[in-house]
Amino acid sequence: MKITIVGAGILGASTAFHLARAGHAVTVIDHAHTGKATEAGAGIVCPWATTATDPDWYRIYAAGTRYYAELIGDLAARGEADVGYRMTGALVTSEDPAEYEAAGERLAVRTAEAPESGGFHEVPPAGAQARFPPINPAYKAFFVPGAARVNARQLAPALLRAASAFGAEIRRDHATLDLDRGRARVFDGRQREIASDCTIVTAGAWAAEILAPLGITHPVVPQRGQILHFGLPGVDTSRWSVLLPMASHYLLAFDDSRVVVGATREDGAGFDYRVTAAGQHEVLSAALRHAPGLAGASLIETRIGFRPAGPDFRPILGAVPGVEGLIVGNGLGASGLTIGPFAGRQLARLASGETAEVDLAPYAPAG
Repeated sequence: MKITIVGAGILGASTAFHLARAGHAVTVIDHAHTGKATEAGAGIVCPWATTATDPDWYRIYAAGTRYYAELIGDLAARGEADVGYRMTGALVTSEDPAEYEAAGERLAVRTAEAPESGGFHEVPPAGAQARFPPINPAYKAFFVPGAARVNARQLAPALLRAASAFGAEIRRDHATLDLDRGRARVFDGRQREIASDCTIVTAGAWAAEILAPLGITHPVVPQRGQILHFGLPGVDTSRWSVLLPMASHYLLAFDDSRVVVGATREDGAGFDYRVTAAGQHEVLSAALRHAPGLAGASLIETRIGFRPAGPDFRPILGAVPGVEGLIVGNGLGASGLTIGPFAGRQLARLASGETAEVDLAPYAPAG
C-alpha cells in the first residue's frame, strides 16, 4: 500500500516506522512548525502515579509504557542505540500528607498489576536526595524503579531514520487535504497530489486546520506549555530519578548536566509562541519549591510547545467515519511521549488491515 503520513512528531514517526517495517510504501510529510510538542516535551514514562482515573485512557497509557522495552530493543538492533531513553526510576511525593498517602495507595494497586514497574517502596528524605540531589530535603517519597525518562528530540528522529532505512520517504513540506467523491486526497506544498491508498493525519495541534477542508471539525486545540531547562555544569545528572511531586509540575534530568522542570498548561493561548512572565514565574517557583538545590543552577532556556489537547483525556485514534482512506491520530496531550510510540503501532496495524492490540473503539474519531 501507498500510505502518506502528515505530521512527524512522536506519533507520526512511530506510525511511519511500523508501516515501513511492514513493507508499505510510506511518505511522511511534515512542516517545521514552531512549537511542536515533540520538540519541546520532556518525557516521563511512569503511568502508575497518575491521578487520572478514566479506565480507557489508563489502559492505553499503561500499554504505552509496556511497549517501550520492545521498541528500544528493536531500535538498538537496527543501530539506533542512542534514543534518549533511560530507566531511572521515579520519586513520587507530595507536600500534602493526605495526597501522599493516596499516592501510595494508587501505586500499591497499579504496580501490583504491572511487573514492568518493578513495584515500589518508600524512601526517607536521605534516600530521595541520593536519587535526585536538589530535592527539598524534607521530602520523603515512594520510589518506582521501573519508571523512565525519554528525550523526544532523540527518539522521534531515530524512528524516522529507521523508517527511512526501510524505504520511507521523509519530506519537509506543507501538506493540504481535499475530498474527492468521498475520499481524502493529500497534496504537497506545490499542490501536487501524493498518490495514496491511505492518509494518516498525526499533525498534533495543527490537525484541525489540516482537516477543516474536508468538512471535519476536529476537537483538538493547542495548549501552550512552557518548560524550563537548568544547567549544572560538571554534575553528572544522567542517572538521576524523575521527580513527581503529585502536582501539575514535574522534574527530570538528562545526560548533559541538565534538569528540566515543567510545565504550564495554558488553554486559550492559541499558537502564541512566547515565554511569558507568568509562565516563567509559575515554573520557576515550582522548581525551587520542590528542588531548592537548583537555586544555584544556570537557567539555560525555556522551551515552548503546543500540546494537542482534546475534549477529554482520551486520545483520538482511528478511521474517520464517512471519509474513505483517512485515519487520524491525535489528542495525546501531556501523555504523548508515553502513549505515542504504542499508538503509532496501532495506527499502523489499522492502516494495514490488522487488528489493533487494544480495542480502539473508545478512541474513535467523530465524523
